Amino acid sequence: DVQPWGFPGTISGYTTGGNKGPSSQSDRIEKFSFVSDGNGTDVADMTHIVNSAASQKSSTHGYSSGGYATGLGQFQNIEKYAYVAGTDATNVGNLTITRSAMAGQSSNTHGYTSGGQPAQNEIDKFSFSTDGNATDVGDMTVDKFQITSQSSQTHGYISGGYPTISTIEKFTFAADADATTVGDLTLGRSQPSGQSSSTHGYSSGGATSTYTNIIDKFSFSTDGNATDVGDLNETRAAAAGITSTTHGYTSGGYNAGHKDTIDKFTFASDANATDVGDLTEPKSEQPTGTQY
Repeated sequence: DVQPWGFPGTISGYTTGGNKGPSSQSDRIEKFSFVSDGNGTDVADMTHIVNSAASQKSSTHGYSSGGYATGLGQFQNIEKYAYVAGTDATNVGNLTITRSAMAGQSSNTHGYTSGGQPAQNEIDKFSFSTDGNATDVGDMTVDKFQITSQSSQTHGYISGGYPTISTIEKFTFAADADATTVGDLTLGRSQPSGQSSSTHGYSSGGATSTYTNIIDKFSFSTDGNATDVGDLNETRAAAAGITSTTHGYTSGGYNAGHKDTIDKFTFASDANATDVGDLTEPKSEQPTGTQY
């Protein structure tokens, strides 16, 4: 028997944490439907306020690792929350080091946290089946932060980064190993959001000297550069990326203020995103995004 790919969702998208105003972080876990377009609802809380964390997901739980909060500094903890129960998150382990503004990837069995601030290249890995601490299993090609991530059936991907990095890297889930460079985005940028279909990775929005709405797409089956395939409904950076089996979602973000927008674009054809709802509160600075 072949285990099905567990990364995309069919029921709901989740957005957790984020910065909702000057020096004001959120602890909310919000949920919105994939079945019908609509607004998010507040369904639970993280263990603490946090922004700039990494997200991972198993078949039953969403995870948030690391992050930052004003007055509290950077975090090392790994939190998880149940999709079905709608209960508050619990602390289940620690990353190998404290950090924020990193990327999160998910295989069927493990979560990964890559890079982060202060700029470094470490790839951590932790188990979904047993709560516990992460281990250092590899390195990215360079130190970087404010990056985003994508996940295929076999590899984790890292794209973009601060200040205006265009590199796309990947590492294998089959064995603990370093990442390799496999291509470039169409535009170097920091704080894009990442989505993943079964065949392609997407990197949406982000910041250069200004903000962009570009949706880039690159192939999982063949290493190479991304192509510009559409636009978000507005230019913004530091949003959460969420993935259903049919659509990529971008929630929150920042451009001349904190955004509450939820927009989506289809995987079936290259096209622009459309506004389909609002979060319960505006939030940016990389809130985490997962799906069930």
